[in-house]
Amino acid sequence: MDRQHSAPILLSAEGSSIALELVPQHGSAASILEAQIQEIVHAHPAALPIAEIDPLFVGALSVCREMQLGKAGRVDNFLITPSGLPVLVECKLWRNPEARREVIGQILDYAKVLSRWSFSDLQREVGSRTGTGPDALLQLVRNVAPNVDEIQFTDAVTANLRRGRFLLLILGDGVREDVEAIASYLRIHAGLHFTFGLVEFPVYRLPNGEHLVAPRVVARTTSIVRNVVAAPEGFVVQDLNEGAAEEDTEIDPDRAALAATQQAFWKEFLDSHLQLDDRTQSVPKPARQGYLAFMLPAPQGSSWLTVYRDLHKGEVGVFLSASQNSPGEIAMNEIVANWDEIKPALNGTARLTNDKYNRTRIIDSKTVGNLNDAAIRKAAFDWLAERVNTFVNVLRPRIRDVVADEAGRVD
Repeated sequence: MDRQHSAPILLSAEGSSIALELVPQHGSAASILEAQIQEIVHAHPAALPIAEIDPLFVGALSVCREMQLGKAGRVDNFLITPSGLPVLVECKLWRNPEARREVIGQILDYAKVLSRWSFSDLQREVGSRTGTGPDALLQLVRNVAPNVDEIQFTDAVTANLRRGRFLLLILGDGVREDVEAIASYLRIHAGLHFTFGLVEFPVYRLPNGEHLVAPRVVARTTSIVRNVVAAPEGFVVQDLNEGAAEEDTEIDPDRAALAATQQAFWKEFLDSHLQLDDRTQSVPKPARQGYLAFMLPAPQGSSWLTVYRDLHKGEVGVFLSASQNSPGEIAMNEIVANWDEIKPALNGTARLTNDKYNRTRIIDSKTVGNLNDAAIRKAAFDWLAERVNTFVNVLRPRIRDVVADEAGRVD
């Protein structure tokens, strides 16, 4: 198997000049390591770099392992968020290109089967797998989030199953995959509104017998061209290669209304207010979430500007984001290290804060008030448009230069 990086080394805390190379933890057969990864994911779901792939799925909790999904087989790990968003994880060794293609097709088949299930189907299978009875799924969620409302949770899971709104993660000990090839696999499943992530998940054995896991996002759907067919509320996408899907006219008016409101908000901002000086900067489409991602020139989509609104706080803002352990993070750290130079160029009220990983990041935000008020919203848009344009002008070329310098040092 080709390796993307040299193995990490462990430096002695006593000042010793000896550097110990960490040994990859490989079993005698593929199933051994895959089982180890499954166990780690089930016991420590926070180890998954979900926030780097799709923040909507942050907080996913482990439900069970080896859950049967009809004739498609057993998915390695099944997780769900307290808001009712399912997460499917498949753990594999990457021995050859054929195995890679097979596992990507396999997890997509799992998603297709799951999208045809009802909430009762899911409850039944989770109960069977965990041996904890017919209310197993809700009870598992309430063990972590006791205030989850049963009706709201059931409705949310039902809606997400119907739409195929899942997070699909493939974990491997050393992932090397052509992003264009992944995109071709995803296009044939355009009827499911899933998020996809490819994660390198190597396990190293420490000298004392303990283990170190170093997850790294290799690819995600924000950096892969993917066709998604979003069916109007109350309609179902039919797979032309198979029989018609069971008719389902249930709707989720609250979630649909929120998504439509957010999309309208961003459409108004992008169409009527945002003007960028840098014509090479790509502009995202209006999102149905509370944020937009403006991708910056770093490999593997590892650097972007997050432009957000917080309706409850009446706040809008923009901050520099990067995937962990990536070229984008290296560039972000380099820029932060030169903050005395960067701050005057960004002007305004730009500042440094720490993100959830305790990394220093650059952010600017403004509390404006009720964003449903037309006059306040216009003022917020004007401020946000200026901030995004300035952040792009100042940070984009610096990201590009740091990435190029790092690539030159590697060569």
